[in-house]
This record gives sequence, C-alpha cells and structure tokens, in this order.
Amino acid sequence: MPKEAAAFAAPTRVPMLDLKAQHGPIEAELRAAVERIFASSEFVLGKALNLFEEEFAAFCGTADAVAVSSGTSALHLALRCCEIQPGDEVITVSMSFIATAWPMLYEGARPVFVDIDSKRYTMDPEALARAITPRTRAIIVVHLYGQCADMDPILEIAKGHDIPVIEDAAQAVGALYKGRRAGSMGSFGCFSFYPSKNLGGAGDGGAVTTQSPKMAARLRRLRNHAQLESYWSDEIGYNYRLDSIQCAVLSVKLPRVDRWVEQRRRVAEIYDRELKAASIALPHASSDGIHAYHLYVIKDARRDQLRRALSARGVQSAIHYPNPIHRQPPYRDSQHHWNLPVTEELALHCLSLPLYPELSDAQIEAVIQSVLDARG
Repeated sequence: MPKEAAAFAAPTRVPMLDLKAQHGPIEAELRAAVERIFASSEFVLGKALNLFEEEFAAFCGTADAVAVSSGTSALHLALRCCEIQPGDEVITVSMSFIATAWPMLYEGARPVFVDIDSKRYTMDPEALARAITPRTRAIIVVHLYGQCADMDPILEIAKGHDIPVIEDAAQAVGALYKGRRAGSMGSFGCFSFYPSKNLGGAGDGGAVTTQSPKMAARLRRLRNHAQLESYWSDEIGYNYRLDSIQCAVLSVKLPRVDRWVEQRRRVAEIYDRELKAASIALPHASSDGIHAYHLYVIKDARRDQLRRALSARGVQSAIHYPNPIHRQPPYRDSQHHWNLPVTEELALHCLSLPLYPELSDAQIEAVIQSVLDARG
C-alpha cells in the first residue's frame, strides 16, 4: 500500500475478546452437540454431565470432577466441604475477582487477606505463613491471569498446620506447575467456565476437582439440594447443578484447550519480544510451570493515559483489577488495616492487553505498534 494511502487507512480494530472468532470454526460441532441434548431431552444430570465430568477429571489429572453452575458455586461448595463455621478464618489474596471471597461471607467466616509476590502476582508464601492463626480453617490460593501460584511452599505450610488448600483455578485451565495441572494439587480445585475463560461455555458454569471419592460424593449431594435420595435432604443444600447443554458445549471445546493455550503462549512470546523497548513492565512467566495466559497483564505508571491512547487507535484493553477485594464495602473490616503494598501497586498500574488464540497477525501488530507509539 502506498504511504499516502496507508496514512488514511482505517486502523485495525482489536477487541479485548472475540468469541465469534472462536466459535465460527467449530459451530457445526457445537450445534450438533446441543441438538443431541434436545433429542435425548436429558437436560439436567444426564449422560452429557457424566461424560464431561470424566473428561475434565482426566484433563486435570484428578480422581474426580464435579460440574456445578458457576465458579462461585464451585468455591462455595469446596468451602462447605471444609466444614467452615461462623467466625473461622479463611486466608486468601485480595487481587482477584470478588467471587474468590464471596463464599467466606456466605458461611460467616472472616476473610484474611495476604499480599501477593511481585513477580507471579499470586499468594506470597511468606505472607501466608505469618497470617496463620489458631482460627485458620482454609486457604484459598488464586492462580491469577493464567499462572499457578508457587504451590510447593504453600502446600507445605498448610500441611504443617493441617489446613486444607482450595485452588481458585478460574483463570488457569491449561496451566501447569512443575508438571501438575492447576486444580490437581490442593484438596479442591475450583474452575469457572464463564464464556471468556480459556475453557468457556455458552453461559455460566464451573467445576470442583478433587482426589477424594468421599468429597466428590458430598459435592454431588450438595449441588443437588443435598438429597441423599429423592425428596430427602439431611443438610442445607443448593441448586448448583450444571445443565446438559453447557456440558455438551464444554465437551466439544475441551480437546482443543491445550492447542488454544499454545496459541495464547505464542502471542505472549511475540508481545514479550516486541514490547521490550516500551517503557512498561511486562508479565513474568515463571520457569517452573506453563503460563496459560488467560490474560496478558502489563504495568504502567501512567496506565489510564496509555489506555486512552490505545482506545484512540482502536485497541481495547481492560483492568484486572482496579479495586482489590479488601477495599470493597462488603469486606471492609473497621477493626483491621490490611497491609498489602504489592496488591495496591498492581491495582494502580495493571493493564490487560488483548490476547486470545484467534488474534490475527494484523491485530497483534496493531497492539504492539499502538503500545510502542504511546510508550516507545
């Protein structure tokens, strides 16, 4: 294209996410899977659910997987299985989506927030060790942005105090830590299948993974009104079932997840290489695992200015997360001041750039050039 024409060419628009690009190539398979559910009319607790649970457990390397209605319900049921009582303490991080901490309030527990490390942006094991008290009953570790937390020291600390560890792996489908899948290391792994996730459904969905047959059986009861048999419940239960249509969609997508993660990692490698010259902080991928790059999060001291510059060039961006959980009204504790400097700094400066398997070369170049124009 001549330079004069290029100067007036419309910029390449880059959305933060494009699910139509993901679904187009597999639309026929998705439609056929959904049509099979209508043909069978097994809409709830049917064969599609059983099949997906078997497939997802095998993918995660766990003994079982229990599909539920959302990532939030997955966390809630995992915490219920830890026998949390009102006033008990549950340790987690504040740099996450608020759903990580909702189940603590549901059960009357007291959230205890610890800081993240400055590289992974996940739970700092040293901060965890300092936060444990005689009232600590569970630890919820968040695998943020697609990278696993440093699990070995966390699990060792928890084991020393006989405290169960729940993995919030909502953003980490396809991530590995020292050869182990996210969701396979703690007492429970909790996943979200919200449409934007690395493995997303056609609506809300989630799952809990576990190595314990006893816990899997209890999870299945709790998600279905805690029924031991039809119309008989011996404890408080929930309507947390995942419908068969979602299971069918997820079964179509699951075999593609590892390839999609590789495509995400390819885009991240290009960003890493081409954005070195920009005056921004790039994400750190630890050498002890596989980063699944649910999000590609940079840091910039002038984050909001950069975001406006990208928007002017047709490049969308997002902030994950501008308001850490401990700052939000339901979690403000007038009796405690949380000292979370790394969390606070990340919230002020983080910015997520578009990254998904279907990004075209032109879109990748548009993101890179837009950042360099603003920060090169």
